[in-house]
Amino acid sequence: MFQSPTVTGSLMGLGVMIAFSGFLLALTRFLPGRTHLGAPLPDGTRVAYPMNGAPTFFITVAAYIGLGAAGVFDPVWPIRHFFDLLIGANLFSVLLSAILWWRGPERKLHTPIIGFWLGAELNPRWFDVDLKVFSYRPSLIGLELLVIAFGFAELQQNGSISLAMWLFQAFWFFYLAMTFLFEHGMLSMFDVIEERFGFMLVFGDYGLVPFFYCIGGFAILTRPEPLSVGAAVVITLLFAFGYWVFRGANGQKNQFKADPTRPIWGKAPETVGGRLLVSGFWGIGRKLNYTGEILAYVAIALTTGFHSPWPYALPLWLLSLLLHRAHRDDKRCRAKYGALWEAYCARARFRMFPFIY
Repeated sequence: MFQSPTVTGSLMGLGVMIAFSGFLLALTRFLPGRTHLGAPLPDGTRVAYPMNGAPTFFITVAAYIGLGAAGVFDPVWPIRHFFDLLIGANLFSVLLSAILWWRGPERKLHTPIIGFWLGAELNPRWFDVDLKVFSYRPSLIGLELLVIAFGFAELQQNGSISLAMWLFQAFWFFYLAMTFLFEHGMLSMFDVIEERFGFMLVFGDYGLVPFFYCIGGFAILTRPEPLSVGAAVVITLLFAFGYWVFRGANGQKNQFKADPTRPIWGKAPETVGGRLLVSGFWGIGRKLNYTGEILAYVAIALTTGFHSPWPYALPLWLLSLLLHRAHRDDKRCRAKYGALWEAYCARARFRMFPFIY
């Protein structure tokens, strides 16, 4: 089923990446959607973003499934040419990063290597679209299409879709659909507000996330034993609990920023110094949104069984990434809030894992 990469195939993969990103850029530019102001940038300005990621996601996914099922194209092609697409995505990341560096207004502030890696502009815009926020779309929608392609691959390989694959499909679709339904939450993320758009972020969006996050699909295609109904129920409960914590914590934070008087879990919000929330999840731990996301990813990995260690590289990688972010955020908040942060940490004693860390 899988083909080794070739020069011609990799160039085709690059062309697919350009065409796919161009298609999503056009949808982003012209589909209607409410405008949402981003968080204040370091210079105090706020950028307006069109919140049309959900229709972009659903249109693209429906088109892929519908046209693939109708035989208009081979829906398993991305899996057959997975490594060609991966190489093409890496080439695309290098080319886009080079263009962004060359056009960036801060290009001469750093050496070419540092400027290429970190970027030379905070919010580059093409065709009146913020590229940094836009790039979440080819990243996450591309991931969903690869996940769907694995479902078609199993159907083609075995004549049916297993329970494990159905869960793999359902978890990813739900997680990604909800991401776009609540995409305004992305606008308050650290990388959107603070980090310039260079290869470090570009590669993460176009090369890492779509092709690394879907690797559980390979394991399900070669899973030697079926997933039992009992195991499926337990895994689903773990995913639901993790996602509830993840989305609930993020929702409480965003709600408090928008309306500090709105009740959380039926009670008036409590704060430290009127600035730091200690109600709901934020009174239990300082980064429980990270904890919930890790649990959801563990559940996704568990759908693949235990015959391959590779799917578990994803939650382990996410754990290391979020531990680093939690440490970075703690240093940043300690410098920003001083004694107030110490008082907050005394109330919310745990960072990510209650009674452990």
